[in-house]
Amino acid sequence: MDIIVVYKIDRLSRSICDFADLSKKFDEWGVQFVAVTQEINTATPSGRMMLNILITFSQFEREIIAQRVQDKMEASRKKGMFVGGTVPFGYVVVNKKLVIKEEEAKIVRSVFQRFIEVQSPKLIASELNQAGHRTKAGNPWQRDHIYRMLNNHTYIGEVKYKDAICKGEQQAIVTREVWNRVQEILKENDRNKETKDRQGIVAPLKNVLKCGHCGGAMMPTYTSRGSQRYFYYLCCKDARRGIAECPVHQIPAEDVERIVKRQLQKMLGDLSLTLQFAEKSGLSPHEVITCFKDEFWNEITPGEYNRLVTLLVETVTIWEDKMEVVLRTENIKSMMETIVNDQD
Repeated sequence: MDIIVVYKIDRLSRSICDFADLSKKFDEWGVQFVAVTQEINTATPSGRMMLNILITFSQFEREIIAQRVQDKMEASRKKGMFVGGTVPFGYVVVNKKLVIKEEEAKIVRSVFQRFIEVQSPKLIASELNQAGHRTKAGNPWQRDHIYRMLNNHTYIGEVKYKDAICKGEQQAIVTREVWNRVQEILKENDRNKETKDRQGIVAPLKNVLKCGHCGGAMMPTYTSRGSQRYFYYLCCKDARRGIAECPVHQIPAEDVERIVKRQLQKMLGDLSLTLQFAEKSGLSPHEVITCFKDEFWNEITPGEYNRLVTLLVETVTIWEDKMEVVLRTENIKSMMETIVNDQD
């Protein structure tokens, strides 16, 4: 018979649930379990009872240790001590304390000052990359790196732990006046963004359009020139980069929506696909063909088209030179019922 031998039971597991799963596997495999320094033998009822008791105490011990470590880290944070983790750009760790690294600190100060001037994290990231600067990990700068830096209390000699902000042991890199001005700009920009979000953008391909090169979503946005607005779909992953790399980057909303609409019209006019729609929806092929005749596409309103895309389109993936449309076949019946009811 096979036997698993360990020095102590907690060397195998300190979780009751995990050990219960292991015990089931041992039983399935016909394997016994023995701890060398503890009188445990799963071949006997008393041994199995003792095993469960010891596992309970092992888990209790693990949770107590974890709680003590958490309490210790919380107390250290409140004292402003550095307790490990990612070292912020501009600092190095010396004797378990954060010490300013002057060559990086100059870049931090320039980022804060430049943000006050241009208020564009993406532009700042691009400028850093063009100057040959890299993050502490050696990667190109991105917009998110700049945002995290601008919101990091470490740079004014503080430590943020949960909702508490305490005085830190490290020296500040930026002045309080510069920090306060940056925070004012960030808050103002957030308010402006919320106002724009509430206004909303009518975009039938939102949450549907994907970038085939970067694998991320293409989200609706717009630019204003005078009183005129121009709508686009923007590659989200590329927008976060300091330097644009995506061949698609952004595309005019009107162009891509027109192409997708034309593609849907072509697909829904295909005879083999029409027969599949008829079978799944319970309608006759004639009824399906009637639904999607040319008049339907000429008279469809923007709201109806948005509803059609939501029900029918799974994803639209776009590359620099091609496009792929994937349909939601499970929603065909709901879509057909909606169209038939609207026509009635």
